[in-house]
Amino acid sequence: MTVTQTLRAPAGTETGELSGEEILARAEAAAPLLRKRSEEIERERRLPADVVELVRGTGAFRVAMPKSLGGPEMSFADQCRVVEALSTGDAAAGWCAMIGMDTWVYARCLPESVERSIVGSPDLITAGMIFPSGTAERVPGGYRVNGRWQFGSGVTHADWLVGGLLVTRDGEPEPGPDGEPVHWLVVMGRPDEFEIIDTWYTTGLAGSGSRDYRATDLFVPEEHTFRFGHSRGTGPLTVQDAILGNVPGVPLGVARAVIDHVRELAATKLERVTEVPWGQSYRIQMAVAEAEMSLSVARDAVYASLDRQWERLLAGIEPTEEEQVSNALTRVNAFRTARSIAIRMADLVGTAAIYRTSPLDRWVRDLHTMCQHILAQDQILQSAGAHLLGGTPLAPFPLGLRG
Repeated sequence: MTVTQTLRAPAGTETGELSGEEILARAEAAAPLLRKRSEEIERERRLPADVVELVRGTGAFRVAMPKSLGGPEMSFADQCRVVEALSTGDAAAGWCAMIGMDTWVYARCLPESVERSIVGSPDLITAGMIFPSGTAERVPGGYRVNGRWQFGSGVTHADWLVGGLLVTRDGEPEPGPDGEPVHWLVVMGRPDEFEIIDTWYTTGLAGSGSRDYRATDLFVPEEHTFRFGHSRGTGPLTVQDAILGNVPGVPLGVARAVIDHVRELAATKLERVTEVPWGQSYRIQMAVAEAEMSLSVARDAVYASLDRQWERLLAGIEPTEEEQVSNALTRVNAFRTARSIAIRMADLVGTAAIYRTSPLDRWVRDLHTMCQHILAQDQILQSAGAHLLGGTPLAPFPLGLRG
C-alpha cells in the first residue's frame, strides 16, 4: 500500500481568508446548532457529515495557519476560546475540533513544499495519535509502516491521519538524529490507507468516534513524515506545547453549558416540599453561585497561563519549567473543576438528571470520560509534584517539560 500524495480540498472548504474574530463569532453561532444535534451525535458515535462541515465552516481547523500563508495564526488563548464556544454546543464536536486544529502545527514540521501544497485547503482535518505505537522500517524513498493506535478522535471524518512510530533499520531500532536512544517519527497518510477499527463503545464522548486504527505494510514517502517538535521557523506555534493550549476549552465549554442549563431550569422549577421558586431558594442560589465561582477561577487561571506563555514565546523567551508545570496544572484543574460542577448540578436537579433525555446525564458522562485523558490524570499531578520536590516526573512530555 502506498500513501496518496495529492492533497485535495474537501467539500465545504472556504479558501478565502478569515480573521480570528470571524472564526470565534462563527463558532459561537454554531453552538446552538450543535446542541440540537447532540443526541444524534451521541447515538451515531461519530460526527455526522453535515456536522463536520458545520464545524469546518467556522474556520476552526485553520486557527494555527501562519499569517504568511494567509491564515489567522491565532494565539493559544484565542484557539481555546473557539474550542470553548463549540463545546458549549456539543462536547464531542468541541473535542474533535480541538484535535483537528493540529493540522497546521504539524504542517510546520513537514517540508515547506508540502506545507505550501495545502494552502488551498486551509480547513483540512488531521486526527490520530502521535505517540509511538508501531514501527517505521527504512526503505528507499520512505518507510514501511506497521502499527496500531488507540483513541483516534476524529478518525471517522479526518482528511489525514497521523501515527507515531519508532524508526527501525533492518528490523533494529534506530537512534535519533540528535543522539536520542530511539528515533520517534510521525507519519501522515490518508484515512483510506488505514484500517479503522470500531472500538469506541464508551460511557461518554461517544460522538468523537475515537476508534483504533491500524497500518499494515503501508509505504509512506519521506516527505510525509516529520519529527514532532522540530518545526521550521520560530514563534509560539512551533513549540511542542502548541497542541496543548486549546485543550482546556472543551471542559470549560461544557461546564458553561451545564450552569446555563440549570439557570434556565430555575426559571420555572419549584422546591418540591416548600414550593419556593428555585430563583428564590437559598439552597439553589448557593449551589449556582458556587458553580459560577469555581468555573470563573478555573477559567481565569487557564487564560492567564495561556496569555503569559504566548507573550513569552512571542518575545523569544522560553517558559521556565515552573511555568510549564503551572500551565499543566491549570489544564488538569479545568477538567476536574468542570466534572465537579457537572456532578454538583446533576445532584441539584436530582432524579430528572439521570434520564437520557436530560443533557445533564450526557454532560456528566462526557466530562467523566474526558477526565480519563492523559492530560487530566493523576500522573500529571505526580509529575508536577515530583518536579517541584526534585523527584522524577513519570510523565514529563504531557506535563510540558522539555527534558
